Amino acid sequence: MIGAGAAGVAALRALRAAGRSAVGLEARARAGGRAWTFSAGLEGGSAFPLDLGCGWLHSADRNPLVAEARALGLAVDETPPPWRSQRQGESFAPGEQEAFRAAQARFYARLEAAAQAGQEGPADRLLEPGERWNPLIDAVSTYVNGTELARLSVRDFDAYEDTEINFRVVEGYGALIERLASDLPVAYGCAARRIDHSGAWLAVETDAGAIHARAVIIALPTKLIASGALRFAPDLPDKAQAAAHLPLGVADKLFLHVEGAQDLPENARLFGRTDRVDTGAYHYRPFGRPLVEGYFGGACARALEEGGMAAFADFAIGEICDALGARWRNRLTPVACSAWARDPFALGSYSHALPGHGDARAALAAPVDGRLFFAGEATHPFFFSTAHGAWMSGLRAAQEALDALSAP
Repeated sequence: MIGAGAAGVAALRALRAAGRSAVGLEARARAGGRAWTFSAGLEGGSAFPLDLGCGWLHSADRNPLVAEARALGLAVDETPPPWRSQRQGESFAPGEQEAFRAAQARFYARLEAAAQAGQEGPADRLLEPGERWNPLIDAVSTYVNGTELARLSVRDFDAYEDTEINFRVVEGYGALIERLASDLPVAYGCAARRIDHSGAWLAVETDAGAIHARAVIIALPTKLIASGALRFAPDLPDKAQAAAHLPLGVADKLFLHVEGAQDLPENARLFGRTDRVDTGAYHYRPFGRPLVEGYFGGACARALEEGGMAAFADFAIGEICDALGARWRNRLTPVACSAWARDPFALGSYSHALPGHGDARAALAAPVDGRLFFAGEATHPFFFSTAHGAWMSGLRAAQEALDALSAP
């Protein structure tokens, strides 16, 4: 098993439960991959678990990780998300919010109709020309897909399924995955470099030596496969191409501590700007904590990563003060932020299919010679870009491996 994110942990648990001898290889010093819970200490001694990677149990009524969290005794918070609780004041009045949601709904309807008609291409061509809300619709895409609509396949965008029921793990999504991996045989700090599948046994080469196996499940971010960070002998050009057609977008987070947080509404959202794509979205007081959770995506996030947390904080505090007033500037202090595009073990946040390549997920997921199996959020046909999609893909790959190993 290569990779101990949600997909790898699910696969390894399934293989072990089936009585198979299996081991995981993970380049990081922890499990979870792009699910990462960071414990931040604040002034006054308070500490909160902060999800710098995935944070929402999307499609919670179909998400198997909800039951896993509860079985471990973790608290699942069912408070509705803040996405329809905008608090913008004069900058985004209630009537304008309704107009934006109506324009967004019309765009989604056009996209669905185009996909159902077999059309493909970049999703931005389905924006209504001259529509006032196009920049904000595109900004939302950067949070949801990690990229702007111009780089997004119509068919792939339409294929994503969301039941619009969203919960959170109070102790952290990353903490959940780490708990699920806690009793598994995983070699941490051990990156797989090359898989030789030319012989009767597979040879997985690492910096610590080689491991020989009858089957290998690869659960790595697409950019690591496309770039050749993990090599195959013989080469697998079709896999590299499929992975290249499923690049990782960027969705980053910044957490700000708020002095006098009671002056902000709990569990509400603010868009930094409503007239441009490069803007943040700010979640006030998640879980009632004295924090603002900022979201940044696409080109905006990539640019901010160049300047580190200081750049994220300056941008975010500027947008919040523009909306709420300059008096807030000295009440907001940066606590933690992510930079997924600069993370060498991820190189991005989650996958999207490029225009014209809505079929790339199936190509990446297909086994090779009944011995190499592929998992990860990018391989799920409709829950891609989520941790539960990754988890389900790991279970699927494990079953494929078990079936192949049991075959005559």
